[in-house]
Parts: sequence; structure tokens; C-alpha cells
Amino acid sequence: MSTSAVPAPAVRDARSRTRHSRARGFTGFGFVTPFLVFYVLFLLLPLVLAVVFSLFNTSLALPGLGRWEGLHNYGELFRDSYFWSSMWHTVLFTLVSTPVLVVVSFLLALGVYRRRHGQWFFRLAFFLPYILPSAVVALVWLWIFEPGYGLADGALHLVGLGAPSWLGSTSIALYSIVLVTVWWTVGFNFILFLAGLQEIPQEVYEAAEMDGASRSTQVRRITLPMLGRTVTLVTVLQIIASLKIFDQVYLMTQGGPNFSTRVALEYIYDTGFTSGRVGYASAASLVLFVVIAIIGFAWLALVRRQERGV
Repeated sequence: MSTSAVPAPAVRDARSRTRHSRARGFTGFGFVTPFLVFYVLFLLLPLVLAVVFSLFNTSLALPGLGRWEGLHNYGELFRDSYFWSSMWHTVLFTLVSTPVLVVVSFLLALGVYRRRHGQWFFRLAFFLPYILPSAVVALVWLWIFEPGYGLADGALHLVGLGAPSWLGSTSIALYSIVLVTVWWTVGFNFILFLAGLQEIPQEVYEAAEMDGASRSTQVRRITLPMLGRTVTLVTVLQIIASLKIFDQVYLMTQGGPNFSTRVALEYIYDTGFTSGRVGYASAASLVLFVVIAIIGFAWLALVRRQERGV
């Protein structure tokens, strides 16, 4: 009998490895397919449609894409004072809320990390508001800010101070929403900082104490440098989250009084779903998307610089 029909051991091994490699490839593709489906349907497809709609006079009141506009929507957008006013409110909210949320969450995490007993209680207490729905948070704080008999007014009257119109004044309404946002979302940053603190070796602090370093010196010389990446991550995530603010503004003030709290996403919502100008709103949403994307890429570049030690 001829032996040429019998594969050599090396050939059999190569064929077996090929079959196993293909099987692993199909298995891996099967695992990522659900994610790819949702990624395409809820991220890529809406992004592509937004780009297409922004080039047309698309409207909720008319069928189809509407009339071709080209870059006219973008030209009108950059001349729209209401759009830039809403962008400024978004930037102002971000500039005010981000430092507060980063610093307060770090101090809370540092205080809880140093406690030897009852850490679970403080973790629960600080993180619990973050899991509340936005509608619940808005309802609670509308009661607190209620003029005349709200909790905030009552507390100020007890110490002999007059209470401002928390959500009715054009000068402080946005800062009142900042206060609500800090109370609501500080727990997420708190958990990130606490996780970062737990990664720092305890031996480093013990050595610093033996050398006579105070607590404040340890924070400056050990904690903050070793939390560099965590601080960067928390800061960038907070900036992006603040730029996307919508829920609490829409539920508590609807952009008022006199549009003093209308932010970019509410402007996009009002333009697209109230005025029906989907094409114009798509152009505005893409401008906001570009701003957020630039911040995201800047964070990636910063992280790479930190990894290289530059």
C-alpha cells in the first residue's frame, strides 16, 4: 500500500493547529458579536445619520431628508447667538463643577481611606445618591429649593439670613444646579479615588512616618504623585460628563429663567424636538461631539505621556 496518502505527522499537526485557530477565531467572534451589534446600532449608525441629517433641511414635519443644505446649517449655527449662549452655559457649568467634584471626592476618599472602622457605611452613604434616577434627584431638590417653605430657605432663616431665589434668579440658578450635581454625582469620583488609594503600598506611608513626614507632607509627596493617572482619569471623565449635562437642567429649570441655564444639549433638544429642525439640531450635536472627542483624545495623549514618564 502506498504511504503517500497518509499525511506526515508534521502535516497533521499543522492542519490540527489551523482547525483549532479557526475554531478559536469563530468563538471569539461569537463573543464580541452582541457588542458589535449594539455598537453599530446605537453609536455608529446614529453618528452617520447625524452627519447626513446635518447636510439637509431635515424636519419632523416633513417626510424624507428634506432639501439639500450642504454646510448652510453649520454657517447658521456659528451665527446663532442662542447656540453660543447655551455653549457658554455648558462651559461655565463645567468650569465650576469639575474642580469641586474632583477636590471634594478626593478629600472624601482620603478621609474614608484613613478610617479603620466603619468604612462600609461611608462608602454606602457617599455613593448612594449616585444610583438615584435623575427624576428623583430633581424632585427632592425642587422641594429643598422651594421658596418660602423649602429646607434650604428654612435653614437660612434659622441663622437669620435671607434666602435667595435658588432657581428663579438668573444669577444663581446655574450655581444651584451645580450644587445639586455635586451632591448627586460626587460618589462616582469618590469610588474611583478610593480604589486608587487602595493600590498605594502601605509600606510607603510607614516609611514616610518613620522619617517624620506629617500627614499633609505624605499627601503632597506620596499620595498625589502616585494617584496621577487616577486624578487625570477622574478629571477628564468629569469634564466630559459636565459637557453632557441635560437631565437636572431640563427637569428643574427647563433652561430658565430667561434661558440663563439652557445648556448645549437642551438647546439641541429644543431645536430638534420642539422646533422640529432635525437637520439643524444634528449640526449642533456634531459640534458638541467634536469638542468632547478632542478632550478624549487629549486625555489619551496625556496618559501616554505619563506612561512614558515624559
